[in-house]
Amino acid sequence: MSGGVVSLTARSAYAQTVSSIIVQGNQRVESDTIRSYFRPGPNGQLDAFQIDEGVKALISTGLFQDVRPLIQGGRLTITVVENPVINRIAFEGNKKVKDDQLKSEIQSKERGTLSRPVVQADTARIVELYRRSGRFDVSVDPKIIELPSNRVDLVFEITEGVKTGIKSIEFIGNRAYSSYRLKEEIKTSETRPIFAFLQTGDIYDPDRIEADRELLRRFYLKHGYIDVRIVSAVGEYDPDRRGFVIAFTIEEGEQYRVGTVDVQSTIRSLDPSLLRVKLRAYPGDVYNAEAVEKTVEDMTIEASRQGFAFATVRPSATRDAQTQTVNLLFTVSEGQRVYIERINIRGNTRTRDYVIRREFDVAEGDAYNRALINRAERRLKNLSYFKTVKITTEPGSAPDRVIVNVDLEEQSTGEFSVSGGYSTADGFLAEVSVAEKNLLGRGLFGKISVQYGQYTKGATVSYVDPYFLGYRVAWGVDGFYKQQLPTSYVSYETDTVGGSTRLGFTLREDLALQLRYSIYQQKIVLSPNLMNCNNINPDFVNTFPTPDKIGTTPALTAPDGNPFANCYADGEASLAVKSAVANGPILTSLVGYTLTHSTLDNNKNPTSGLLAEFRQDFAGVGGDVKFVRTTADLYTYREVLPDIVGLMHLQGGQVVGWGGNGIRMLDEFQMGPNLVRGFSPAGIGPRDLTQFPFTGVLGDALGGSYYWGASLEFRTPLYFLPKDAGIKVAAFADAGSLWNYQGPTTFPATGEVISGSLCPTFGLGIPNAVPCPVDNAMHIRSSVGLGIIWESPFGPLRFDYSFPLSKEPYDRVQQFRFGGGTTF
Repeated sequence: MSGGVVSLTARSAYAQTVSSIIVQGNQRVESDTIRSYFRPGPNGQLDAFQIDEGVKALISTGLFQDVRPLIQGGRLTITVVENPVINRIAFEGNKKVKDDQLKSEIQSKERGTLSRPVVQADTARIVELYRRSGRFDVSVDPKIIELPSNRVDLVFEITEGVKTGIKSIEFIGNRAYSSYRLKEEIKTSETRPIFAFLQTGDIYDPDRIEADRELLRRFYLKHGYIDVRIVSAVGEYDPDRRGFVIAFTIEEGEQYRVGTVDVQSTIRSLDPSLLRVKLRAYPGDVYNAEAVEKTVEDMTIEASRQGFAFATVRPSATRDAQTQTVNLLFTVSEGQRVYIERINIRGNTRTRDYVIRREFDVAEGDAYNRALINRAERRLKNLSYFKTVKITTEPGSAPDRVIVNVDLEEQSTGEFSVSGGYSTADGFLAEVSVAEKNLLGRGLFGKISVQYGQYTKGATVSYVDPYFLGYRVAWGVDGFYKQQLPTSYVSYETDTVGGSTRLGFTLREDLALQLRYSIYQQKIVLSPNLMNCNNINPDFVNTFPTPDKIGTTPALTAPDGNPFANCYADGEASLAVKSAVANGPILTSLVGYTLTHSTLDNNKNPTSGLLAEFRQDFAGVGGDVKFVRTTADLYTYREVLPDIVGLMHLQGGQVVGWGGNGIRMLDEFQMGPNLVRGFSPAGIGPRDLTQFPFTGVLGDALGGSYYWGASLEFRTPLYFLPKDAGIKVAAFADAGSLWNYQGPTTFPATGEVISGSLCPTFGLGIPNAVPCPVDNAMHIRSSVGLGIIWESPFGPLRFDYSFPLSKEPYDRVQQFRFGGGTTF
């Protein structure tokens, strides 16, 4: 019989005596092994049921294609047909999925036995693999090629078909937000053939669509729609369009704002006023479910700090449909007294246990606090050491005991990257780096990188311990070398070598402090042909134009026979630069701090919140220079209209010398497009104009000790592109100023540098001397422009084209600016 049907000459219900068992047809499997499936009882008898069970057991081994039993004259004959051995497994027609991936998916193996049911199951697995990658038109036809010696080749002929993407995503019932805006919130995206190589979420995945349903619900709850319902999320295959149509049906309801907010405590000794400072929802705000959840967590943790480890916070919302407000009440009560009996950590094969346990604010024996457990789970996910993190609980050895289970799946934390980029300021740049986020499984960070570019070369070594001496304090140390070559914007080379160390403190979830110490040596290198002029001939000093005439006064020709007539012909650096060269390497030793406050909703792509940074550095802790540098930046984001995000950036800074020391030119601020777009690097602010009368060429930027800047920018995605493309357009307006150069203007003879002055007519006894050609006044520069921002597969790219509105004649303009890079 085929497939294991038992064939008996006398199929009786009673047992028969079997004197011997004969096996026929076996080539690879031992006869005794086959006989072991048919064991007579103590009296040598076998009944039909026992024989049938033996046949089924042999078939289930997958070694046999057919098993036929026959009882005749007290003799049981077992005739078998063995399954052939698979000599080779091959795949034909597969281009999108590699052979190795297909082999790992199927159960049939080379040098194993061929099982036709297994082959059919393998065919279904291959089809499912292709469908998971978006190819629903795939067909798989298994072919068995017989070979001598009961061997076969198994060939899967695959017709992959075209990619079955998502042709349309539709939203039904949405009024407050456009379909495009809602598409931004979900992971699934529509297939766009032209941009298919940019897309990752255009494959039909039921699990992802269900997750999108929850993302939409949370989005509406975050924006005040407390009654929202995502009624359905349905995906249907459209054979005419050869793709899926996804439809989300939404009942938005009305948008609510926060009415009253109150905190009550049923615990007598817990003053609710201590918890009110943790509120994140205020009267008049648009209702935000995330803010309510965060308030509950913060209040629970604060109550625990006050000694009420079992306190629970329960929010309640009372709607007023007429005023469309929600009155919030946070009630604090004594919860069930439960203690943590044990914390089990499972799945960490490389990461040490203590690296995981230190993310918990509770330990074994402490009171169980769900808010603290949730915080620990969030921290573990943010480490990026693990692919998955799941924390569950189970009852302990007593009713008031609970066991916390932490299940982890580790992922690769090392990174070797080769990155390249280009910018209009720095030219081509390449970097090779090796980094490890979980060094030795101890939660340490280490990185070594080498940069080599058209104008920049350097190397950096970094090390960070996020829990220095066991405290939640990050300590880091860096060593660096950087060589900045001359460009069309800067005439000199700068070589810097040094190191720094820093401590980082998280004061609050939205407030961080960093303390640092840096020491570095800086050396200026200048081409000889840029420092071969002596002091300017007094015969020409009265020909200097005033700053308002720069650009209108032609270059002058020196009289014949003047020894200085042609020394500017090949260019000349500013005396401030030549003086820095003559002074040799300068050692800077400074301490500083940075205070950062952030309420951004998303660090990578913010749409709301603010980021404020205040930085101060104090140089003079040893070293050769003494100054205090103060800078501040404020970024604020807001969605001014659906799909349009506004960004305002305010910045300012000051640097002053102390201890009777002036400020070197290199310690002044140098500004350009980082302050006002549309200007070149070091393109605005005080500038050395000494050689302009002789060459018509503007000299080196000297920098300034004060600056301020204000920028307003609006960003919006392009509606006709898929959201996976990551392309946005921006319109911006910038204004700012850099002024008050405080460096020296007169330089004594030092080495090869001849004495001179940036204001040569001063001190030469020349009557009617013109003003010094260093313009130190605060002149406002401004510009408007358009930009394209692309989070491309090759790295972040940005293109800006700016139109300067106000500038000084000696400023250097650069209307187009491009920057970007990639890692591969």
